[in-house]
Amino acid sequence: MTTSTLDKEKKGFFANLKFPSAYTILFALIAIVALMTWIIPAGQYDRVMNKDIGKEVPVTGTYHAVENNPQGFVDVVLAPIDGFYDHNTYAAAAIDVSLFILIIGGFLGLVTKTGAIDAGIERVTTRLNGREELMIPILMAMFAAGGTIYGMAEESLPFYSLIVPVMLAARFDSVVGAATVLLGAGIGVLGSTINPFSTVIAANTAGIPFTDGMFLRIAILAIGWLICVIYVMRYAKMVKADPTKSIVFDKHEEHIAHFLGNKSDEKLEFTTTRKLILMIFVASFAIMIYGVAVAGWWMAEISGLFLVAAIITGLVARMSEEELTSSFIDGARDLLGVALIVGIARGIVVIMDRGMITDTILHTAENAISGLSGIVFINVMYWIEVLLSFLVPSTSGLAVLTMPIMSPLADFASVSRDLVVTAFQSASGIVNLITPTSAVVMGGLAIAKVPYVRWLKWVAPLIAILTILVMAMLSLGVILA
Repeated sequence: MTTSTLDKEKKGFFANLKFPSAYTILFALIAIVALMTWIIPAGQYDRVMNKDIGKEVPVTGTYHAVENNPQGFVDVVLAPIDGFYDHNTYAAAAIDVSLFILIIGGFLGLVTKTGAIDAGIERVTTRLNGREELMIPILMAMFAAGGTIYGMAEESLPFYSLIVPVMLAARFDSVVGAATVLLGAGIGVLGSTINPFSTVIAANTAGIPFTDGMFLRIAILAIGWLICVIYVMRYAKMVKADPTKSIVFDKHEEHIAHFLGNKSDEKLEFTTTRKLILMIFVASFAIMIYGVAVAGWWMAEISGLFLVAAIITGLVARMSEEELTSSFIDGARDLLGVALIVGIARGIVVIMDRGMITDTILHTAENAISGLSGIVFINVMYWIEVLLSFLVPSTSGLAVLTMPIMSPLADFASVSRDLVVTAFQSASGIVNLITPTSAVVMGGLAIAKVPYVRWLKWVAPLIAILTILVMAMLSLGVILA
């Protein structure tokens, strides 16, 4: 048997190999965390109200054992359901995010029905003919700005349905589209500067101004963004030159049919009505960004925004009442699976909290970093925050949970507290590019139709590079302090 024959057989084997879906992975994680509640002792910290952030925070040195509350079969079954509406200290319920996803799906379905998006895509790709890769750094810079300014996360989900078709039309693949959004917003969160849900809340909880350590975070943001852009552009050029190099090449026809299926061989006319609809489309997202960053909006308000935008779009397109509602429902139906993923992912946190093991894991981390030297301390702190981020994907929730415990320990290691804040946000940011407990990761990949296991394989080298960057910058921060 020749080498080429062996290679073909290997490719055929891996092409036919079926990996578990996102639903199966998440349910398995719920079961594993439930098993952990039978092994890890239950415990809690005492908590006091922090008026600056409006949340209860744990008190250093008050950890104590409590009665075990192991989670059984019924708890595992109910966890995804409870995940939709259960509120606790560390994360909000998933129902508001899920409803937002369904409404934004309806809005996108309505806009797509008018042909405005397809006509706009044709116009963009025609004008960028031969220079399509320039979209990547521009879009990633925009998403990074959203991440560093206000912690763009769930708000990024609607953009997958917009960006992926554009990248497919430019002869890239759905991975490039997903990476542009996920890595763009993600590197912004990793290098947060004034993000109120990460840097500000962590600094307030640590008892320092959020401006402390700003220059180091800006450096991480700028260098990290450049690394991500180079990584994505290199892959995009490779796929454009040879489509078989795509990690989702076996799904290419399926993706074309799904994202560009409404396109015919005839070019769509970019009419005045379609231009007006695209203006409404862009204005809706601009208002959303303003509302979240400035007016304090959250899911209810921005869901209402897109509901109104959908109605206005239908009126501008002169749709009948039946056509408007049916198009909206069809669009919501397309994202129903994504909405379900959000609740299932949230169920992991529900099991962990109800099993009373969250504080026990935090207490173990507290003991692990006591008495270490400066550089060792900050890097061990980073890795502890990485591990905790898998369990608590919410950046604000992780800040409230860990900063009251971790930041005082920095004083004994002669490390500035702002470095602890930077270690926390960097760890949380890097984990939220890959963690299956994040509705943003699993939801975004589901919208882009990129299998989770393939995303992990593709992004793993980048995660390693970013990890080295963060650890080097944290160590440099200790040396220069």
